[in-house]
Amino acid sequence: MRQHWNRLNEWVDHRTGIPTAARKFLYEEIPASSGWHQVFGSVAVFLFLVQAFTGAMLAFNYAPTPGDAYNSLRYILTELTGGRLMRGLHHWGASMMIVVVVLHMIQVFLYGAYKKPRETTWMVGVVLLLLTLAYGLTGYLLPWDNRAYWGTVVTTKIAAQAPLLGPYLTRLLGGEGSIGVVTFARFFGLHVLLLPPATAMLIGVHIYLVRKHGVAPAPGDELVPAKKFYPEQVFKDTIAIFAAFAILFTMAVAARVPLEQLADPSDTSYIPRPEWYFLFLFQTLKLFSGPLEVVGAVVLPGLAVVALIMVPFIDRGQMIKVTRRTFAAGFVALAALGWTGLTAAAVITTPKEAREVAVDYSAPTDWMQLSPEEMAGVGYFRRENCVSCHAVGDGGSIGPDLAQTAIRRNAAWMIQHFKSPAGVRPGTSMPPIQLSDPQLNSLAAFLLKLNTDNAMALFNAPEFMVQGALVYQVNGCSDCHQVNGIGTQIGPNLNGLTRRRSRSWVQEHFLDPAKLSPGSIMPAYRLNQKDLENLTAYLFALPES
Repeated sequence: MRQHWNRLNEWVDHRTGIPTAARKFLYEEIPASSGWHQVFGSVAVFLFLVQAFTGAMLAFNYAPTPGDAYNSLRYILTELTGGRLMRGLHHWGASMMIVVVVLHMIQVFLYGAYKKPRETTWMVGVVLLLLTLAYGLTGYLLPWDNRAYWGTVVTTKIAAQAPLLGPYLTRLLGGEGSIGVVTFARFFGLHVLLLPPATAMLIGVHIYLVRKHGVAPAPGDELVPAKKFYPEQVFKDTIAIFAAFAILFTMAVAARVPLEQLADPSDTSYIPRPEWYFLFLFQTLKLFSGPLEVVGAVVLPGLAVVALIMVPFIDRGQMIKVTRRTFAAGFVALAALGWTGLTAAAVITTPKEAREVAVDYSAPTDWMQLSPEEMAGVGYFRRENCVSCHAVGDGGSIGPDLAQTAIRRNAAWMIQHFKSPAGVRPGTSMPPIQLSDPQLNSLAAFLLKLNTDNAMALFNAPEFMVQGALVYQVNGCSDCHQVNGIGTQIGPNLNGLTRRRSRSWVQEHFLDPAKLSPGSIMPAYRLNQKDLENLTAYLFALPES
């Protein structure tokens, strides 16, 4: 058996040279000082492969046109097996890749590993960092939700401010006039067709240069015997890759990636926010206004990139121990402090409306079709903790599965059962429900609507929607308004309110209707701030009629 294996190995080696190349790669000598601080490069390459794989998996079910892109992503998230996991890995992998690449560059900078003859290796690394950020920039539009759309509007406006090149960049990105099919196609093409092969090529060049010049040794390493890349450093890289993937997988499973409503170009009140790794730049732009905007948008970022590229030519001194590189350490600390401060300021100064909880369209949204009374019933169902005895769609609890049995009873029977369970079903252990008749009507309305197909609505309905519906019901808003076809038409239909009014206008209208709508018969509502916010959020999350 060994003879056959050796013969096969010899044949493959003779024809391809792969076994010999692999042996040279694994058994190449590296400095004795090499260790855990040099695992970031391997982790970055691994994360790029994860991004390429998950991106390909998503592309199999993704429709790269506006509108269709949004619907196909919802299909991936709500119906496709493993779709949510793939999107989670891709989303959080992008963030993790940026973090790891930055950490890798910080490690190289602190150790001075960019010095002669490794200047080109460093410059290729800077370009790879820019490409990594470009993935986040171009991929931002692809979900085609409101956040993606308005974030891209800001991006194209910033590009338009570039001196001399502004009009050409705007035309290249398809941002002339408005964001539409052309912009989407070009961002998709950059993200999927151009950036991956460019990144793969530069990673290959980067690894070649690292192998050509060797891993930068610590000063004094020349007198210490070198060691082999395999097995010690390979083991450290493998452990680091495993830890990175464990963190990434946990994030993909535990942290839901939200999807907002379909992109709405008419929603000019929307406040765009970039991804966390661009928040520092977003905050920097606020420091400049008018003619100086170009400084924050183009000049400062451009100078930062040039400075990074020129680092090997600015610092041309001899290699010294990392513990003596106090200026480099101070510079990194100052940069980290500045980035943290700007990012924190961007988060803190986010307008309240932008921080308000939004509907997550990446989950099933059957609950959006419920009437206000039925939605209020969800609130009473939760308040009474009915799931402690009743299952909803999966069976196996003390009481019957309400998704299976509720449709076999009418509202009168259910309300009587709520009031006196033992009188309707002798021997039952269910206690009476202490709710008013209108509240019991809402609970019965919801349970009558419940079936095996929409049972997940109970668990997916956001709490702010439920609480907003409760406020809506308690104040009798359906006496004058319609929601989802339920109510009267004395006042305007409240579906699609987000297209007609701002949140601040609606809240002020509740407090003093006659001020904003002269002649209105609507009374003033003195709601507490929490109820006012929940009701407004509920109305603005309603689907179009």
